[in-house]
Amino acid sequence: MPGGTQDDRDAAGGSRLLRATLRAQWKGLTVGVAVGLVWTAGKVAIPLLVQRAVDRGITADNGSLLTWSLVILAVGAVAAVFTGLRRWFAFREARWTETVLRDRLFAHLQRLHFAFHDESQTGQLMSRANTDLQQVQAFVVMIPITIANLATCLAAAVVLLTIDPVLAVLALAPLPFLNVLAKRFSNRLHPASMAIQAESAEVAIVVEETVTGVRVVKGFGAERVQAHRLETEAGDVFDASIGAARVRSRFLPALDLLPNVGLIAVLYFGGHRVLDGHLSIGQLVAFNAYVTMLIWPLRMIGQVVSQGQRAAASLERVHEVLATEPEVVDRPHARSLPEVSPRGEVVFDQVVFGYGRSQPVLDRLSLRIPAGTSVALVGATGSGKTTVARLIPRFYDVEGGRITLDGVDVREVAVRDLRRGVGIVFEDTFLFNETIAANIAFAEPDADRARIERAARLAGAHEFISVLPAGYDTEIGERGFSLSGGQRQRVAIARALLHDPRVLILDDATSAVDPAKEREISDALSTVMRGRTTVIIAHRPATIALADRVMLLEQGRVVAEGTHAELLAGSEPYRRVLASAEAGIATAEGSVR
Repeated sequence: MPGGTQDDRDAAGGSRLLRATLRAQWKGLTVGVAVGLVWTAGKVAIPLLVQRAVDRGITADNGSLLTWSLVILAVGAVAAVFTGLRRWFAFREARWTETVLRDRLFAHLQRLHFAFHDESQTGQLMSRANTDLQQVQAFVVMIPITIANLATCLAAAVVLLTIDPVLAVLALAPLPFLNVLAKRFSNRLHPASMAIQAESAEVAIVVEETVTGVRVVKGFGAERVQAHRLETEAGDVFDASIGAARVRSRFLPALDLLPNVGLIAVLYFGGHRVLDGHLSIGQLVAFNAYVTMLIWPLRMIGQVVSQGQRAAASLERVHEVLATEPEVVDRPHARSLPEVSPRGEVVFDQVVFGYGRSQPVLDRLSLRIPAGTSVALVGATGSGKTTVARLIPRFYDVEGGRITLDGVDVREVAVRDLRRGVGIVFEDTFLFNETIAANIAFAEPDADRARIERAARLAGAHEFISVLPAGYDTEIGERGFSLSGGQRQRVAIARALLHDPRVLILDDATSAVDPAKEREISDALSTVMRGRTTVIIAHRPATIALADRVMLLEQGRVVAEGTHAELLAGSEPYRRVLASAEAGIATAEGSVR
């Protein structure tokens, strides 16, 4: 494949992502590196000062030992202070990198089209926003620290060569082998790191699904099923981690041993050079100190390589999401919806759409909903009625034909403006772990209480909200499960009404409501729909009858149209669809009694 494999492109993209993020932090990173270099200077100076103290303060016995001791103490104190500063700057920049990437990833996920979220697993996305970014953060921490360590190694090597070139060569001889070994370690560890990240994401999926669907899990007594799923995925993480540990266990001992070989050489050959008078005792002490100083930074090579591979794997996964282009975006020169009266006319003109399938869900569908009127879309499962509701606010773009709202192609309207002009009440009512007022004002957090209460009254929710312990300030818990199905539905309707939409879409808005409460919801909907363009997707006759007109869809086309009474009297397919829906509702209600 031209341009390399997909994995190569993802790896290159991950590297570019990190470089671009760090480039924006160059000032902080530069300060961190400068602080690290001051720390290096202090660390490297101490063995030279020890050499002077030994040769002049002890061997020569000229009375300067105290002076040298105080100088060493002062330099050591400076090195200690800058040790703390080095770590502080390193962690500050690393946490900032993590924050920037998480904000960018979160914002991008919200921009991505519905088709992406249809195919993506929540646990995978959560893993990228959490675990993967933590791996990147752990690597960025090492950048200033590693630069300081490399500077320490270089400075120590220069000093060693200055003191005794021959002995320095013996001490530094293992370094080329260390470099080769580190390269092989990196190549072996990368696939194992990728496997750990992927399997960790699978664990996150199981945990997320179990917590989110805990009522279903408990309702079916399926705790052991989920426990087995988690055990399987956790076992895969264990196996991948053991594979990575096996790679480390093969290479890290050698990476630890090689620097110590240099230390042994210094002790043996350096000791003989002191005995022969070619090296002072102070120089040998300094030489040993420098070789010892090299051991920890060289040992860190293995950790840097290991963390670098994990970060590379994580960056690939984050880049994979960020590189996904949103398919539904504002076109150049996107416009606002025109101010017309009445407003809310919807027209489908020969619309073709199929979620990317070869067989379209909507097949040259044409329909018109005049402004201020209501229409109920009825049909068997897969007939396309929900797809119609999704296309009006442009959750997806049509594959053929066009949809207009008040005479303007929805693709020419700014997405935010379009969606503020279309209010939706979904079948699966999702409320946030907030107050009722905050849920109603979700899209407009600054909305005043009068607007919130007006929307609640229109939705028939004000009465039950008023008797709650804290009224509109009542916290409703996760997903609003402290409320009944009908109450949640009315809060959702109020949320859709807050900004007075041109078009209101009710996607099975009464499906979660007990039949005994359906009348209350229907009364509220009658008030809400009056003079407002409304699209109703429903199965229950009582809800369908609220619409001015009913359209029967079959295989993506309108096959019958009229009032509920007209179709009930004159359309056998319509009666068949209603009978099937009623049977399904009765079965579902009977199963929970």
